[in-house]
Amino acid sequence: MNEMAFRMTSNDGTTIAYDREGSGPAVILVGGALDEGVENAPLAPALAEHFTVYNYARRGRGASGFTEPYAVEREIEDLDALIAEAGGSAHLFGASSGGALALEAAAAGSAIDTIAVWEVPYAVGDDIRPRFEEYIADTRRAFDAGRDEEVLELFMRMTGASDDNIAARKAAGKQTAHWAHSVALAPTLVHDSVFLNRYQLPADRLATVTQPVLVTTGGPITVPYMAGLPSDFFDRAADELTDLLPHAQRETLEVPDHVVDPQTVGPLLLRFFSSER
Repeated sequence: MNEMAFRMTSNDGTTIAYDREGSGPAVILVGGALDEGVENAPLAPALAEHFTVYNYARRGRGASGFTEPYAVEREIEDLDALIAEAGGSAHLFGASSGGALALEAAAAGSAIDTIAVWEVPYAVGDDIRPRFEEYIADTRRAFDAGRDEEVLELFMRMTGASDDNIAARKAAGKQTAHWAHSVALAPTLVHDSVFLNRYQLPADRLATVTQPVLVTTGGPITVPYMAGLPSDFFDRAADELTDLLPHAQRETLEVPDHVVDPQTVGPLLLRFFSSER
């Protein structure tokens, strides 16, 4: 669990935890599925020499609170509150599903300067839509029944983990409490499917995003834990995003993992957020 130093209160009274580092214009890091800010944290020092970097735990994650019922609007209000805390405007970097949240916030009119997204997981292609529809239905049933561990396992199977792999990871995770921590985050997978528009590109909304957007991926999927997805899964979505967004540029980096590599992504973000427009 990532212990964050600062707290703020969102519009509905929910406490949101965050870290702050550096000086200069604000950059907010928006995390993805099953992440309470740990995966984006290494990016902060890579950007902090030129920017004030805010890395936060989205609601329902880590030290941040959660208030029922879940709604996309509440997540956008969390971002708006952090933008206000940061001085009234900010650049956004969204990793995975966090990229979709950043784009939804822009479409809703949040005070965003520029946006960079990394491997946003929209499911593009008739070959994978049935699998995602089944996954969404199964996780909702498990979630409604309070079976959070099943929600997590369904996500792992959908991305490519075998039953043997899940059993091994569960056994190892129980030795370190990592499995219990992941299960505690499992409900956020169901929330993600809501603002990800059931993993379908919300073309009409995205077409209204006026900010410059940097759309990035790491190339073909090669990591075993995502072997259940087409190797071009993230590239498909990124190409569609680039075509839909009015002011987008596309970059493909040589990064083998879905987790952001600060040494590769950091310099690209520095150039993009620093560019004069």
